[in-house]
Amino acid sequence: MSAVFKDHEGDQRMPTKWWVSRIAIYAALITWAFVCLFPIFWTITTSFKLAPDVMKGNMIPWVDFVPKWRGWESLGLSPRLIGEVSTVREEFFKRFWNSAIVAISASTLAVVLGSLAAYGLSRFNYRFGFMRNSDISFFFLSQMILPPVVLALPFLVLYRSLDLLDSRIGLILLYTLMVLPIVIWIMRDQFQGIPVELEEAALVDGLGIWGAFMQIVLPIALPGMVAAFILSLVLCWNEYFFAALLTATNSTTLPVMVASQTGSQGINWWSMAALSTAAIFPLIIVAVFLEKYIIKGMAAGAVK
Repeated sequence: MSAVFKDHEGDQRMPTKWWVSRIAIYAALITWAFVCLFPIFWTITTSFKLAPDVMKGNMIPWVDFVPKWRGWESLGLSPRLIGEVSTVREEFFKRFWNSAIVAISASTLAVVLGSLAAYGLSRFNYRFGFMRNSDISFFFLSQMILPPVVLALPFLVLYRSLDLLDSRIGLILLYTLMVLPIVIWIMRDQFQGIPVELEEAALVDGLGIWGAFMQIVLPIALPGMVAAFILSLVLCWNEYFFAALLTATNSTTLPVMVASQTGSQGINWWSMAALSTAAIFPLIIVAVFLEKYIIKGMAAGAVK
């Protein structure tokens, strides 16, 4: 009887323990989601605030403050001004176009070059002095440790001599070098998770190395490539230091325009928030449409 009683007590204790653990997990996830989404919420609501609402820290629309189009009117993007001519709106679209061209081009170039380099490091053995494949991979990743300010003067002198200052090409080349180590590191793990036997079977069937890579390896590694592309796109889109250093008028990107909202009379919070919201929106769209590839790319390296 005592054994039966203990088993019955254990059966009742298990659901309680399970519910407590589930509640704790969901509470932690909800808290983390709130922490991650709060800056976006604050940015969007600030674009609809007036100066007194910003200074008072009013947060909830229609409760703490009445939303206005102040921030969007400063960009010429409010419903009242959208049909009128606006030099600020033209400047915004110019900066937006610069950011899109530079970020997409640099990310695409980095994924292409990084995938080829990662494939070579995962399939062939290299020797460069005392360095082997693992040393070469770490060398690429170690470039991320170098502070950007250390490269400021060399790149400024180099770009001036090559006439690449204030040009999209200059930013594309620099951003490609900036995100290339991350792409190589991600794609190397992707290729290492693909069995070599698949390529050997393709070679037996008559395909060459490039044919096996394009027809066998590349489709399997596509989710990882998309994940690497999105990460590179975000980094290039948000980069500010080199864009502010190496551009002046023609190739200035959105982060530089956002930072320019700080003046001698203070910070135009509403304009800065509207610009930041407009800059965040394209990345959100890309993440929503390519979410399944991001998840596959993150999970592919974990299952081998």
